[in-house]
Formats: sequence, C-alpha cells, structure tokens
Amino acid sequence: MRRLGRRTPTSYFWHLLGSPYFRYLNARYLHAIRVGVAVAASIGLTAGLGIPHGFWASVTLLVVIGGLQHHGNIRRKAFERGVATGIGAVLGLALIGQHALLGSNLLTYALASIMAGVCAYHAIGRAGYIALLTAITLVIVAGNGSNPIDVGLWRAANVAIGTVLALLFSFALPLYATYDWRFRLADNLRECARLYPRVMIGTALSASEQVTAFARLSQRLVVMRSLIYPVSRELGVDAARLEEIQRLHRSILCGLEILAAANDGRDDAPHWGDTHELLGIRRSVLRRLLLAMSRALRSGDTRRLGLLVARHRPDAPGPAPDRALAYHMQGSYWLAQRLAEQVHALADEIARLQLR
Repeated sequence: MRRLGRRTPTSYFWHLLGSPYFRYLNARYLHAIRVGVAVAASIGLTAGLGIPHGFWASVTLLVVIGGLQHHGNIRRKAFERGVATGIGAVLGLALIGQHALLGSNLLTYALASIMAGVCAYHAIGRAGYIALLTAITLVIVAGNGSNPIDVGLWRAANVAIGTVLALLFSFALPLYATYDWRFRLADNLRECARLYPRVMIGTALSASEQVTAFARLSQRLVVMRSLIYPVSRELGVDAARLEEIQRLHRSILCGLEILAAANDGRDDAPHWGDTHELLGIRRSVLRRLLLAMSRALRSGDTRRLGLLVARHRPDAPGPAPDRALAYHMQGSYWLAQRLAEQVHALADEIARLQLR
C-alpha cells in the first residue's frame, strides 16, 4: 500500500489503464474513446493525403470495430473483412468493367442482384460475416455499376485503409474477452460463497431474494456462454475445457437454487443443523474454495488455488443417509454431496488454467 501511496498522479493513471479490472469496469467508455479517436485518425489521414472518397475508410472502420469491443473478435473480423474486401473489390471492378464494355444497365442491375443474392445465401452459415461484407464492398466499389474504374479502385483502397486502421487501433488499450469472462465468473462464485452458508445452515431465502439473486447469477452465466470461443482464442485453450467450466458452473447454480427452494422457511423444510458432517466435507472448506476461485480469477494467478485444491480433496462420504438421516433429508443430502463434488471439480479446472 505504501508503494501505491508514493505513485505520482501520472503513474497511477497509467497503472489504472493497465489494470484488467479497470478496463472491464470501464469497457464502454474505453471502447467509445478508441472508436472516436480511430475515426478522427481515419478522417485526418484520408483528408490530409487528399484521398478521393475517403469517407469510405471511416465507414469500413466502423463496420469492423464499431460493435466489437473484444480484441480477439476485432482481429478475426479484420481478417474476415480483408478477405471480403478482396472478393468484393474484384466483383465490383468486374461489374464496372462489364458495364463499360457492354453499356447495358439492365444486365448490370441483374448481375448485381444475382451477386447480392449469392452473398445472402452464404450469409446464413459459418462464413456469414465474409459473405455479408463481400456484398457491402461490392456495392461500395461498384455503386450502380456505372462508376468509372478509377472511382472503384479508390473506394477499394479506402476499404483497405479502414480495415488496417481498425486492426491497429484494436491494440490500443485492448479489451480482451478473457477479462469479461474472468470477472463475471469471479462475481458469480463470490455470490455463491455468500449464498451457500445460508442455504446449508437453514437460513431461509425469501421468494423475492431467490428470484433476484439467481436472476443475476443466470444473467452473467448467459453472457459468459457467448464469450467461450473468443476466450478460447485469446488464451490458446481448447474450447471444450471452457465448456466444461461452464457446465460445472451451471450445475453449481442449479444445485444451489434447488437447495434454496427446498429450504423455504417451512417447519418441515430440510436444514442441516449439526448433521452437515454427513456430507464428508466442511461448509467452511467449500466457501473457502469458492472465494479462492473468485480471487484467482480476479488476479489471474491460479497457483494458490492449485495448492488449496490439492490440500482439500473431497473426503470420503459419511454414513449412509438412509440410516443417519430422516427421509425428508435424503434428497437434500444427495444434492449437497453432488454440489460439493462440482465445486471441487470446478476449482480443479480453474487451477489448471493459465490466465496470464
């Protein structure tokens, strides 16, 4: 803390900009600033060099970078945009060439419509983004087909300039999908650590508390699902491993929600009291694991988590529940046992991730 106190305002500012958590919290603002500066650079470059039809560079830049805040996505989209630019420019110039040669407006419009239809057919599929941008580039370059060839060439050049600028600005304070994924999962695990003791000691959650808490947890879970493939590319991790983490996390949330719903405050509702040792675990261990996972994801350092996982392997189950528990407790016993196993499995998966 003393080292932080000796920082100058300038060094502290750069420290904040380099902080993954700061970028995560201020992602919208940073993205807005980056896109605004990129557009200003595009306008300044094309206007300063006197490049004709320079506004198409800004249009292309916005298409590539405008709605994509994650660095991994921008790189992929820029590559796809480059491929689409090449294909669309060739098709657009060919359309201009045939119009100059034959001079038939009807044929030009028919060919443009057919090309657009073919692109639309492939736009619904794996290469959909390339197909869509091919059609857009075709229209930018060719217009209605009657553009002079030099206009088509300049427009194609502007599209290339916009793509290159978008890729360059993606490296300015990059917002990685990994940050978003890590901190959302960390928030969920911290909230699970808060809910778990209440569920296990019999402190009932009201219906409104349950709805609010689990809606918030589920919303983060859904967003994390959409980030799996960008995170996989950024970390160099097989997407199947991230899918397994997603599955375990989802199972933990479902188990907690069912236990919370079972313990709804009724007189006959199951609660562990002094019988939680039947689980073969200690509540404090599971809570500690959940918090340790959250801290590891926040910091990006999973070494301590790995040591904790090795030290607290699941113990052998306690006495058979049909002999030691009342009938109405046996379902909760089984579910709590599975929940403990899922928490340990998730901690083991996260401990093996290289987040830095």
